[in-house]
Amino acid sequence: MNNMRFKDCIEACMSCATACQYCATECLKEEDVKLMSLCIALDRECALVCVAAAQLMSIGSENATALCKACSDICESCANECGKFPQMKHCRDCAKECMTCYEECRGMIERELV
Repeated sequence: MNNMRFKDCIEACMSCATACQYCATECLKEEDVKLMSLCIALDRECALVCVAAAQLMSIGSENATALCKACSDICESCANECGKFPQMKHCRDCAKECMTCYEECRGMIERELV
């Protein structure tokens, strides 16, 4: 696996991880933190898996495709949860980044399976 082939996916994963970390931090500042608990949990999970996927792609790991599948699933879940809070800019921005990462990971998987 040539890691330069996956430059866009690596960048999407890192951008998503950053947005998720920021979203989780901002959600912790909201008045009703309990309402945001699933969003915070998914933000944290998504950030972790995105960084791991980017790292595996960057070293050319044969396991990158498998982790990108999990990454895309978690990104989709996180985007859906953040999408429940459109009034919060950090959630809107996070949902957008998660969907971009979801699409990039799915594209990477499809290219690898060909």
